[in-house]
Amino acid sequence: MSSKRLQEHSDNPEKRKRIKKREEVAQLSVVVDDEEVKKAVKEAWAQGVHYSHENLELNCYPFPHCIIKDFIHSEAFTENLQKELLELNFHEKSNDLYKFKQSDDLRERTESHISGLRAALFGRFRCWLGDVLGVELEPTVDISCAKYQYTDILLCHDDELEGRRVAFILYLVPPWQSSDGGTLDLYATDSHLQPKHIVKSLVPSWNTLVLFEVSPVSFHQVAEVLSEDKCRLSLSGWFHGPSLERPSRHIEEPLPRSPHLPRDETLLLEWVNPMYLDISYQEQIQEEFEESAEIQLKDFLKEEKFAEVSVALRLHDIQWARRGPPNNRSYEVASLESIPPCVSECWELLCSEAFFLLLSNFTGLRLHFLCPNDEDDDEEEDEDEDGEKEEKEEEEEEEEEEVEEVEEAESQESARGGEATGSAMETPSTKKKTKAKEPSTPEYVGELRRWTHGGYTLLHDGEATRAEYALDLILPFGCSDWPSEFGGFTSYVANEEDEELLTVNPEDNCLALVYRDKETLKFVKHINHKSSCQENGNNLRRTFYDFSFVYYE
Repeated sequence: MSSKRLQEHSDNPEKRKRIKKREEVAQLSVVVDDEEVKKAVKEAWAQGVHYSHENLELNCYPFPHCIIKDFIHSEAFTENLQKELLELNFHEKSNDLYKFKQSDDLRERTESHISGLRAALFGRFRCWLGDVLGVELEPTVDISCAKYQYTDILLCHDDELEGRRVAFILYLVPPWQSSDGGTLDLYATDSHLQPKHIVKSLVPSWNTLVLFEVSPVSFHQVAEVLSEDKCRLSLSGWFHGPSLERPSRHIEEPLPRSPHLPRDETLLLEWVNPMYLDISYQEQIQEEFEESAEIQLKDFLKEEKFAEVSVALRLHDIQWARRGPPNNRSYEVASLESIPPCVSECWELLCSEAFFLLLSNFTGLRLHFLCPNDEDDDEEEDEDEDGEKEEKEEEEEEEEEEVEEVEEAESQESARGGEATGSAMETPSTKKKTKAKEPSTPEYVGELRRWTHGGYTLLHDGEATRAEYALDLILPFGCSDWPSEFGGFTSYVANEEDEELLTVNPEDNCLALVYRDKETLKFVKHINHKSSCQENGNNLRRTFYDFSFVYYE
């Protein structure tokens, strides 16, 4: 009976192939089987101290992470695993946080070496790791393959998501150096548990496993790959279990808002291209803006003014400071005290009262008290139709006020001599009247930014929770012939969706206006290594600048 089954399998190539797949077993490093090593790693992890033994090293700064070299015992198995992975279908992944290629989830893949490693990772190795941490890890399989090639990157983040306990990465890379980029960078954190700067960089190495506990301080990134001919291939995922306790997230203080500066239309006449001051042209702009909620106005500043500011930004000794934290943004901001006079005048233009009125004419938004709003228009239309009715209502209100005055006087008389006196309580109706008589003052937030290789902004929870209606303005300098493949463009997306609504590419002297609602967020795409160039044997980084303003009605 037994010999008959073997004969049937030998006559069927597909069945022989399936039997061969089942026989591929991933033998892991001998340190995983060493009980003394496991005990030592467990103690060191619990105490937060360094430990090393042969191919295993545990380091607890800036947060606990473990490195196991030659993780798969068989070199032949590792090479065949790499071949199977490279034959997978990969999908381009790109958003504010990352750019790389990723395979589909590998939990159901049947290739012999992929399934063999998966069984070893989430079987025997999961038990080893659970013993080291002193927790019961779930058998949940969460694993995929990633290819990072030239300019690919994964920016600063902490990996925290409900159920994730330990992150892992297995590298299957060619000989790699730090100059190739693609390092796993670990961040130190400040007193608010926010990332400050990179304190350790792990260079990828063939058949090396890196794992770390997911925690409120496990901030890391995959540095941009700088090699144009090497592929950073890795398997990565998470072991699931009870999450570590997380304190409440730090809420970042928003930039302070200011009302417009008292500057008249003289600034507009000196700085703005005359065609944008033509009333009929402003009406055309408003029609277009109201239809699409965005517009780009080319050659916005007078040519000589734009040139003067461009030169000053490039040559003047302006003080620039890096703005972070890196899990939210990384770019440079100018100290306004250090900017030259022509740049200061341009700043004043963008926050002047006259410019607020000009923006109102461009957009129809109520950014100046002289700009009528929809309520005013409705009232004007109703005046002709309901004039008599309003007069009658006014007479009735006057009578009611007289009665109220008498009642109030009587009430005050009866209240004299009591233990306490109080002011009149504000009612919803009086609040409404006060708001109508005293409209909120339009305000702005502004920055002068410098962008170069490595600059970016990210979407983050704080921005989403504080999102509100606002008008964005971007006015770039020094970005002539800046291709989108460099990054540095501003992307508008729907909150909690991948849908991209609008992309604004940096363009010299092109004023971009975008009106966004509470469900629209924005980010500036990471500026990659392609923005660098070689000149006389030196690496030069292309740089551009922009005025970035946000206006609130």
